[in-house]
Amino acid sequence: MKPIVQISLDLTNIEEALETAAMAMRAGVDWLEAGTPLILAEGLHGVRKLREAFPDTPIVADLKTMDGGYLEAEMMAKAGATHVVVMARAHEETIKCVVQAGKDHGVKVMGDNLGCPDMVAGAKFLEDLGCDFIVHHIGYDERRGIAAKGLRMPSPLDQLREVVNAVSIPVQAVGGLSLEQAISTPTYGAPLVVLGAPLTIDADAFKTADGDLEASLRKICDAVHAHGDVDISN
Repeated sequence: MKPIVQISLDLTNIEEALETAAMAMRAGVDWLEAGTPLILAEGLHGVRKLREAFPDTPIVADLKTMDGGYLEAEMMAKAGATHVVVMARAHEETIKCVVQAGKDHGVKVMGDNLGCPDMVAGAKFLEDLGCDFIVHHIGYDERRGIAAKGLRMPSPLDQLREVVNAVSIPVQAVGGLSLEQAISTPTYGAPLVVLGAPLTIDADAFKTADGDLEASLRKICDAVHAHGDVDISN
């Protein structure tokens, strides 16, 4: 599988999200993500606006669904999302509902293992229930809370190889990665590279980061795409 660069639009207004998305597309980003803050602020309207502006680009709706799985996935599919996110900590029936909605409405399902006591088992559970992708995810609050205690922050790289080896579907690693670490994830067998807070978004203000972001994104995209095909077979 060719590596894919996804930018997480963890912003709180659609105008800035559209500007950031346009810049990202010019730089070579492959997928756009309507991040959870954007969905909370703009809802279906935000996803529709992204679809209108970028008619041929995959759009991930980071719903973090915990209940009402079919309806949430259906609504986002009709608004123009191509991918939706359900949590491994949701009830098994909710995950099944999201997977069924994906089949019925032509969207792919990304299963997120954030908060699982056993992250590897959580990923396998999601695959067994029919998810198309795994989001191996160390949460924002978790990282900050642990760091505030003076302890080492956990990283998705800690168990990334184990997660990749446990499943046969594509994996992405999310949560506190440096640019260098994010770019390196295809070497772990995880072809979906996510750029978001704090890489391209100001993690505290939830606004686009300062600096020449477009030039930086272009270099990142070039480096990720240079990995060539990533073997996800196990």
